[in-house]
Amino acid sequence: MASNKGVAYIKPGVVSIQSIDFPELALGSRKCNHGVILKTVSTNICGSDQHMVRGRTTAEEGLILGHEITGEVIEKGSDVEFINIGDIVSVPFNIACGRCRNCKEGNTGVCLNVNPARPGAAYGYVDMGGWVGGQAEYVMIPYADFNLLKFPDKEQAMEKIKDLTLLSDIFPTGYHGAVTAGVGPGSTVYIAGAGPVGLACAASCHLLGAACVIVGDMISQRLDQAKSFGCEVVDLTKDATLPEQIEQILGIPEVDAAVDCVGFEAKGHGCNHHKESPATVLNSVMEITRTAGGIGIPGLYVTGDPGGIDENAKVGMLGIRIGLGWAKSHYFVTGQCPVMKYHRQLMQAILFDKIQIAKAVNVQTISLEEAPKGYSDFDQGAATKFVIDPHGLITA
Repeated sequence: MASNKGVAYIKPGVVSIQSIDFPELALGSRKCNHGVILKTVSTNICGSDQHMVRGRTTAEEGLILGHEITGEVIEKGSDVEFINIGDIVSVPFNIACGRCRNCKEGNTGVCLNVNPARPGAAYGYVDMGGWVGGQAEYVMIPYADFNLLKFPDKEQAMEKIKDLTLLSDIFPTGYHGAVTAGVGPGSTVYIAGAGPVGLACAASCHLLGAACVIVGDMISQRLDQAKSFGCEVVDLTKDATLPEQIEQILGIPEVDAAVDCVGFEAKGHGCNHHKESPATVLNSVMEITRTAGGIGIPGLYVTGDPGGIDENAKVGMLGIRIGLGWAKSHYFVTGQCPVMKYHRQLMQAILFDKIQIAKAVNVQTISLEEAPKGYSDFDQGAATKFVIDPHGLITA
């Protein structure tokens, strides 16, 4: 049988490259005729993976990581009609059956049939159905005809693979955050967090026609990356408050829309920027979003956090000023991005040179063996999106 290797979570702070089973077209004891096996072309390290690697979830030792996957089809099940061997495809990180009520309504992030524990599933992620992750040389993908986005031209796809690899998660996720917050032509927007999702969101706001995009973070290199493609920035380590810094940019201390691209490991602002304060972002964006404005929340919040700062935080119960949001008639949109709602249109934007998303998030390609170092560097705040190239196809 062919060999396979993948990135495994071992314990907090430690990942390892391990030999793993070569994937089969099977779900437990039954044949998976609707699936395909991919030779992984690219698979990315995500901030959501870092939550697990930091020990901030209930992930078990040995979990093969990776939910951002692009690959070449090398085998397909007998029920797969429209995806063919040799196709290069983007894999949405949400696994969806295409048959349940939520899938039929376009809510593929909360499919009802792919996770026995709760709605919604993803590859290589804790509590998301037990699916093997894609930070590996080969991976099995179910419901292929429904889930996969085929790139129309193989040669063109490989020329733009550093951009197209971001379609599996962070580009649609950032775009979803902007869309759900109501960003459109002429909008002023505040984005909390200049990690890869925040930067993808900022680039998406420009694509949507925003007039001014402001990105807040505590890491100067990430703020420099945001400035490199036309964003205004606020340094949240400064004593000046967020409203004060926004007023310095816009002339008023508020924006039309805000997006939380940080999530539950948020820290305080100003003199408290070293201390974890998980409700900080949600409360701050309510403070600076105009009355009747929208707030998108693609940043991850969890129901189980062993490292939470108190007993409430450990079960996802945070001190949110919902009264402020109510008084200002804000609306909030939370949850996983339904990738399939956006990925085809965003692929077209890439292929027709309407956006340079890989440049915006500073993609850096690494080998599978370099993945542990990539995780370490990313955890230290590198202003980089690490893309794993298991077979050297991108380098070649």
